[in-house]
Amino acid sequence: MNQYQLIKLAKRVGFYTLIAVVMVYAIFPFYYAVITSLKPSGDLFRVDFWLSTVDFGNYVQIFTQKSFVRAIFNSIIVSLSVVFIALLLGITASYALGRVRFRGRTTVMLVILGVSMFPQVAVLSGLFEVIRGLGLYNNPAGLILSYTIFTLPFTVWVLTTFMKQLPMELEEAAIMDGATPWVTITKVFLPLMWPAMATTGLLAFIAAWNEFLFALTFTLTDDQRTVPVAIALISGGSQHELPWGPIMAASVTVTVPLVILVMIFQKRIVSGLTAGAVKG
Repeated sequence: MNQYQLIKLAKRVGFYTLIAVVMVYAIFPFYYAVITSLKPSGDLFRVDFWLSTVDFGNYVQIFTQKSFVRAIFNSIIVSLSVVFIALLLGITASYALGRVRFRGRTTVMLVILGVSMFPQVAVLSGLFEVIRGLGLYNNPAGLILSYTIFTLPFTVWVLTTFMKQLPMELEEAAIMDGATPWVTITKVFLPLMWPAMATTGLLAFIAAWNEFLFALTFTLTDDQRTVPVAIALISGGSQHELPWGPIMAASVTVTVPLVILVMIFQKRIVSGLTAGAVKG
């Protein structure tokens, strides 16, 4: 083996070693949470990287709590509502910003992008007054409104960028056939924008599902809280003892759906990107 082959082999070994390190760094915390959630309470503080016994007692404990089950239901309703509203407003706004020429279009895009740069804590007090003034405090609608405010700028920006890349001939053909702007959006552009919509919708869902600060501030009772707050409020029998088993079980329960969604939408995104825009 000559020197060139040795260098090439060393680069390949180093590359795959780096990939292995990154994968272990990213996957190991979730793996350890899974095995911890499957341990009985007496084995929680014993460090093991493999399971000797499987105990579903922690999962039984969290699912027998009505507040946790209700929190999962609240998170599903809020997250799906945010995705629907963000995509509906995003697709219409992207058509106006991406296909219609008007003065100040770039300024509008920069303002939309600038809104997403504000941290949540910077607008928390002002948004709290808005939520309370609208009578949405301790109401899922208040969370939907606040999440949409921070999700919509990113959705509009991504969909507008994708909209600009679509062939102009498609829109011209629709106009020649007498299609209205709404028909052009729903019948011509919408089928071609599934890759971008899947990506932005998934990110909006994850952001709404994992959001903690607004959910903690804008909700008061257990029947209105979402999953992140419900997990944070899980407490043990004493002030200094936390039930790590149920906490890990709850964390795994709310993480697995996100992993499944990512796997499903990843396939759809890849298949959508390989489809021709003017096919058929």
